[in-house]
Amino acid sequence: MNPVGLQILEHLRSVDAERKRRVADPALGERVQAIKTFQQARFVRTYADLLASARYARTARFFLDEIYGPGDFAPRDDQFARIVPGLVRLFSAEVARTVLALAQLHALSEVLDTAMGQALSRPAVDDESYGQAWRAVGQPEQRERQIMLMLTVGEALDQYTRRPLLRQALRVMRKPAELAGVGALQHFLETGFDTFREMRGAREFLDTVATRERALAAALFAGQPLASGLAASARDA
Repeated sequence: MNPVGLQILEHLRSVDAERKRRVADPALGERVQAIKTFQQARFVRTYADLLASARYARTARFFLDEIYGPGDFAPRDDQFARIVPGLVRLFSAEVARTVLALAQLHALSEVLDTAMGQALSRPAVDDESYGQAWRAVGQPEQRERQIMLMLTVGEALDQYTRRPLLRQALRVMRKPAELAGVGALQHFLETGFDTFREMRGAREFLDTVATRERALAAALFAGQPLASGLAASARDA
């Protein structure tokens, strides 16, 4: 397998290791789940306008459910890992690099979520305890890296929507994917492609998300209440 494929698998193994840590420590798992649930609710607050927008609602919902959501993505990740050898053989180097960025984002988010869970004293999260856990974990450079990886993936998806043959290829793959037991991954890929295509240009959406996430992170690191950070991120967008 080529180096990109090996890196993708390495990041997927990192995700699996974080899951196993939480299974081995149910109390930690409960706190991490509380963090994920809170973060999804925070996303709704931060992007209420995008979720209500005719142009951006579906893409914002895709981010909410497929990236920020508290659901169990283990089946999709298992499917993902199974097709990595074929993916790096059949798809262009550009697509493989995008998949690598997605795997990096997933692994980094899981590591930071575990650290946030470890910083909580109990499995109940509110604005104050979330801010305290955020500052206890620190790592501002990794929070910025999260944002940059998100932009990398989003910008690539936006570029791919201008290539109709890619969408056609995904459609042709639907039945074989189901038969091969990778339907969850196929759904993720098709949904991501379609939601970005429907926006007819993702620059404003991605800039809004990046600006708000950076403003929110700066406010939390400065010790401001989360509500203040949300207000600041809306003003700076």
